Amino acid sequence: MTLRSPSAAAQSAPTVQRIDIARQLLLAPFGLDEGHLARALGEIRAHQVDDADLYFQYTRSEGWSLEEGIVKTGSFSIDQGVGVRAVSGEKTAFAYSDDISEASLLDAARTVRSISAARQGGKARVASKKIAKSRRLYAGIDPIASLDSVAKVALLEKAEQLARAKDPRVAQVMAGLASEYDVVLVARADGTLAADVRPLVRLSITVIAEQGGRREMGSAGGGGRFGLDYFDDAQIAQYVNEAVHAALVNLESRPAPAGEMTVVLGPGWPGVLLHEAVGHGLEGDFNRKGSSAFSGRIGQRVAAKGVTVLDDGTLADRRGSLNVDDEGHASQRNVLIEDGILKGYIQDSLNARLMGAAPTGNGRRESYAHIPMPRMTNTYMLGGDKDPQEIVASIKKGLYATNFGGGQVDITSGKFVFSASEAYWVENGKVLYPVKGATIIGSGPESLKRVGMVGNDMRLDSGVGTCGKEGQSVPVGVGQPTLRIDGLTVGGTA
Repeated sequence: MTLRSPSAAAQSAPTVQRIDIARQLLLAPFGLDEGHLARALGEIRAHQVDDADLYFQYTRSEGWSLEEGIVKTGSFSIDQGVGVRAVSGEKTAFAYSDDISEASLLDAARTVRSISAARQGGKARVASKKIAKSRRLYAGIDPIASLDSVAKVALLEKAEQLARAKDPRVAQVMAGLASEYDVVLVARADGTLAADVRPLVRLSITVIAEQGGRREMGSAGGGGRFGLDYFDDAQIAQYVNEAVHAALVNLESRPAPAGEMTVVLGPGWPGVLLHEAVGHGLEGDFNRKGSSAFSGRIGQRVAAKGVTVLDDGTLADRRGSLNVDDEGHASQRNVLIEDGILKGYIQDSLNARLMGAAPTGNGRRESYAHIPMPRMTNTYMLGGDKDPQEIVASIKKGLYATNFGGGQVDITSGKFVFSASEAYWVENGKVLYPVKGATIIGSGPESLKRVGMVGNDMRLDSGVGTCGKEGQSVPVGVGQPTLRIDGLTVGGTA
């Protein structure tokens, strides 16, 4: 048998199908075709620009929320528009409009081209058309239509009933269901044409438990790029169990001790600390400007041996995954740190060009009204060879944190602050009691060097992450195995 690599046509077939959907939603209703896109890009390229693109987007979203046993709010919205960008050197000119028409498109194109001088000898030649390579990481479905309204309300009511039946101390239940159908079309000055059809769903459950006048909260949930039928009875029960468990654990919690100590992080969502403390510092724009603690350190050791960190936008059905990024580049599996050695940064087109690197499929934007920038997709650390129980048992005195709330990081110094929403005090390898009010403080680069044990239980989060940067929010994924980090500072309440 002879093995052959897929033909270019086969590789681009998913993109061609998505381009057809995007044409039907974003071009045809407004009397536009690819000739109009080429004309707009030609208007921009009549001036000396390094790059230019058009970004069309159609987004339909729906949300339901339940509180006190009834569905109190429901929302539905449709948004569409086009963003037009020209790049010259480090400068970006950008215009957007929610009016998709030939006149608006050309007006925006003429506005952004003023960033640079007119070409000598007339207009530039428009590049020949290229269909972007990609793959099919998720079904191009409309998740809003995957359940009717009655079934959506019943789903939330079921979650509420299960939570209340779980324990008499459950005093209040809040649940939310969100769905989004997002279609984008990207046309670039180099002739690239790409599109994506992105479903996104999320179910969230929050429980408040009360005992002896004390009230504590627990939350759980998840989602991804699929239909609402993902939330079957078993999945709903799992989220309910996790939320109720977290609330009841917090009812028994004591004030957290403070000081420098060993901290063990659980698998999955605690990877949000990795995302903030390390991931943002590996984004190309911060490193090009020299403002990251990782700037100029490719090839150097930045973490302990055994630490391998990836950003991977190619994981099927994951919240942070993309068939193509918001500049039309196929998403990739990017190794950022390998066995402790810094291998590279995540890049969009602008920063990649200025740094002499290749785009990594990480050019992302919140919507057509925003410019793209290098952003994470699914960022996680690979597993090691240690049993998680062995890692916890290795703690003489320290903290075992299994869930996190909010946090922040200073990119330049790498210093971070995180609040643990579920954590336990451990002495001589024994988990003694849950603690409340633990704040973990440290430096991302220093923390990586202090990783002493890496578990064999790498897990991705359940699909709840949203990342903010410079006022833009995008869905992301995080993950990690159980980790032991020595010498972290814990700010407590004891």
